[in-house]
Amino acid sequence: MRYEALLLITAAIWGTGFVAQRLGMQDLGPFSYNAARFAVGALALVPLLFARRTGIVAFKASLAPGLAAGTVLAVAAALQQSGLQYTSAGKAGFITGLYVVLVPIAAIFLGKKTAPLTWAGAGFALGGLYLLSFAGEVAINRGDVLVFASAFFWTAHILVLDRWASKVDPIALACVQFAVCSLLCWLGAAFTETLAASDFIAAALPIAYGGLFSIGIAYTLQAVAQSKAHPSRASIIMSLESPFAVLAGFIFLGERLGTRELLGCALMLGGMIVAQVRFQAHRTRSR
Repeated sequence: MRYEALLLITAAIWGTGFVAQRLGMQDLGPFSYNAARFAVGALALVPLLFARRTGIVAFKASLAPGLAAGTVLAVAAALQQSGLQYTSAGKAGFITGLYVVLVPIAAIFLGKKTAPLTWAGAGFALGGLYLLSFAGEVAINRGDVLVFASAFFWTAHILVLDRWASKVDPIALACVQFAVCSLLCWLGAAFTETLAASDFIAAALPIAYGGLFSIGIAYTLQAVAQSKAHPSRASIIMSLESPFAVLAGFIFLGERLGTRELLGCALMLGGMIVAQVRFQAHRTRSR
């Protein structure tokens, strides 16, 4: 439960950080913003990594899995950020949240058993995401397709971390994957976007928040937590990013919460609780 609590904190940081992500796009393209914030996230972990005696050894051991995780992360982030230019934030949030269902399906093919109540929890979470994200607009556009493609890569990222997070140092893994993701995004920005120092200065605050909190802290907590948490339950807990975003909008931006949004939040919370029932019952019997 300690590790799944870390995932809940991760979802809260991601949800509140969505405001910074949107603000950063006012001055920078999707590749440039991702490149800058992931670079900040990687640099923030360097002192923590090499302050330990085993830092260099852990770094070397994490190179291969970090390369794999960082490559998948770069594709997922680029597709999602690009899609946000053409679709609404609500629809993007729902489509991205499809990893709640994709992760249990993929886990089956990787030999991981998913309990029936976890499937039920995923269904509740998916229904809650729909209520939170859609308000009558159902037409599909270019942005929806890009974000839908990103959902498969977010699924792959969760599964890659599940595969390696328990075998290497999670701090080292997080640092390497951020650096790889940033490098790939810089390459994408160099070929597709105009790079101007003034634009990065204008977006300094969104970059700092996105890099230090959403990347440096939240993604690192994800890597640490997934060394123990089941990937299907992890995906359900992390999908709570959407209701946290709604709550942050209510608190910081004065956005009103209607009956539909409150019901969506309740369904997602219910999904997380349902997914934990069998797990808790098993722990009680094993004592």
